[in-house]
Amino acid sequence: MDNVVYRRTKILATLGPATESPEVLDRLVKAGVDVVRLNFSHGSPEEHQARAERVRAAAKANGRFVGVLVDLQGPKIRVRRFKKGGILLKHNDDFCLNADLARDDGDQTQVGITYPQLPGDVKENDVLVLDDGMIVLKVRSVEGNKIHTSVLVGGKLSDGKGINLKGGGLSADALTEKDKEDIKTAALIEADYVAISFPRNSGDVKLAKLLLREAGGHGGIVSKIERAEAIENIESITEESCAIMIARGDLGVEIGDEQLPAVQKRLIKLARSMNRVVITATQMMESMRENPIPTRAEVFDVANAVLDGTDVVMLSAETATGSFPVETVAAMSRICRNAEQQSDASKSHHRIDTTFENADEAIAMASMYTANHLKVRAIASLTESGSTALWMSRISSGIPIYALSTHERTNRKVSMYRGVTPVDFPIIEDNNHAAANKIAIDVLLDEGVVKEGDLVIITKGDLMGTGGGTNAMKIVKVGKMPNLAD
Repeated sequence: MDNVVYRRTKILATLGPATESPEVLDRLVKAGVDVVRLNFSHGSPEEHQARAERVRAAAKANGRFVGVLVDLQGPKIRVRRFKKGGILLKHNDDFCLNADLARDDGDQTQVGITYPQLPGDVKENDVLVLDDGMIVLKVRSVEGNKIHTSVLVGGKLSDGKGINLKGGGLSADALTEKDKEDIKTAALIEADYVAISFPRNSGDVKLAKLLLREAGGHGGIVSKIERAEAIENIESITEESCAIMIARGDLGVEIGDEQLPAVQKRLIKLARSMNRVVITATQMMESMRENPIPTRAEVFDVANAVLDGTDVVMLSAETATGSFPVETVAAMSRICRNAEQQSDASKSHHRIDTTFENADEAIAMASMYTANHLKVRAIASLTESGSTALWMSRISSGIPIYALSTHERTNRKVSMYRGVTPVDFPIIEDNNHAAANKIAIDVLLDEGVVKEGDLVIITKGDLMGTGGGTNAMKIVKVGKMPNLAD
């Protein structure tokens, strides 16, 4: 049992054409996917609903819970289309972004844009970055709806590539009309998380949360940190969010790639200190779109995010359209497991000098402190909402945490918490604590994580079935049944 290695960092994989078959989806679940991403930039509501149903069926068939994250498209600031599908821009070329140009009339000198407000957002000497940094343009002048630029960094520019303003400042709303309709679809498919693109401030998060609740959805809001303005408002955005995603593609374009490593570390630390989940995303295993093994640089990238304390590492095109989706998940899982064996991954000073306002958070912190100092084998948290398990997961530790809940919604939600394994738990009649304790131990025995003589911590509330009521921590030695009576 001592040689069993558990992966605490969670894997979020994007579904797409490469994962459409039931066989591949089943293999993805077996390889260790914890959460799937439905990218609403592509596909119909019906296709997304079918994918959510298929992944939940595959998870159930494998005795697991897999969360579903809906990723809203957000404001689409892109070039339109070229007559010949693309052009080659050279250094010092003159090029015009023309909001009045017809959709398909782009040529060597100009192209249309999807965001007609762009000319009003930029000024002379601003720098526009296209296609995730592959093309860089300097604004020479703005005349009406035309932005005249000079090419600083040339290359091939093709249909539909994204546009960013270096340093931020674009006025586009985070939630488009399409996003507002897609939120209704997210509620319909019972998405566990809904990610909003390009939020600027906490008001964007509040609006998304309101619209989701009005549509009947219960998922948590994930704020994708992609704008320079989001960094300026990061604490208030994080406070309103269930999780933040470090979307390194657009963020790197706006603040500069050289700033990303320090910002990533800062955001991971901030999210954990505020008891929020944090996702590290974009090009983590990019080479595996075409190759069956990652580069050493990708191995270091994933491992460093794990050592920094990220809850989740995300795969995008690698699993959505790549040639090796299952192999990519398996490789990422191995990297995470090995990084977690380093001592730095199990040290924590989280909230050590903090006064707690709620009994359930105090129990969570006390449980982790005790577990880390008493050679406890595992923790079983009987939970209604998953909050106690979330608080526990903020403490870096190698001790597995099992969230035992009667609610499928809770079990899917905690699938994104670092170090937490969701387990279905039966409803206990008459608030029978002795029965609940025994079942909790039986669950851990069935999972193969404990044996007779091991110490286990059980947390629960006096009134089981009541959210926010965790007020008890019990230390149990497996096999000593009289200890389970309270």
